[in-house]
Amino acid sequence: MARFSRIEQPVVRDVSLAVWKLFAGDLHLEEARQTQFRSLHDCFVRELKPGARPIDLDPGVVVSPCDGIVGASGIIQGRELVQAKGITYTVDELFADLVLAREYHGGSYVTLRLTSSMYHRFHAPYDCEIDEVTYISGDIWNVNPPALARIERLYCKNERAVLHARLRGSPECVTLVPVAAILVAGIYLSFLDVHLNLEHTGYRRMVCHASFQKGDELGHFRHGSTIIAFATSGLDLVDGIVPGHTIRMGQPLFRHR
Repeated sequence: MARFSRIEQPVVRDVSLAVWKLFAGDLHLEEARQTQFRSLHDCFVRELKPGARPIDLDPGVVVSPCDGIVGASGIIQGRELVQAKGITYTVDELFADLVLAREYHGGSYVTLRLTSSMYHRFHAPYDCEIDEVTYISGDIWNVNPPALARIERLYCKNERAVLHARLRGSPECVTLVPVAAILVAGIYLSFLDVHLNLEHTGYRRMVCHASFQKGDELGHFRHGSTIIAFATSGLDLVDGIVPGHTIRMGQPLFRHR
């Protein structure tokens, strides 16, 4: 699917886009920076026009890193998080880092599911520094609600990255966990000179020294997936972050207490 999506032959591209529009729902391509696409993949990872996602610049607000549909959310008590009704997973297994997991005890989390038609780039939720990225190879199960209700610990099984961000001018931290999914999979981080995909196996920790302003691009998915956002205990979820709510990148997600 990855190879097919990159075919730049005009007929293949046009038929692929027509089929995608038929099944994926609203694509909102009027928001895209470009008006023509070389391939299906080129459309999937499209950039947006300047101003298409206004960033909330309130220094008390941590914004959503992506467009998404809110899934499970709440306070992190102990180790367990909710995947779906009756199914849980643990934060230390998701991070593959027990020390980092302890930092978020008493904090908040929220899952943000990206459908295939959504904008697939993700951004810095606040002015921040990222000093290392952990890549964890894994499966590429679908992350839609039926799969979440059937497959135990799905997020801990899938390919994912762990981005721990220190908020500038604040004692609080945010960790983003982009989880790859079915079909193309793969996670691209714009500040690392490496494509994270299933050619890498096992566990890989990469040191970096990257600085971002709120709203700066961090990377993109190769296909629809999920970002799980974690905030330390001095940050609260804003009102209205409830299952089924659609949020856009740049809108408030957490607020300093």
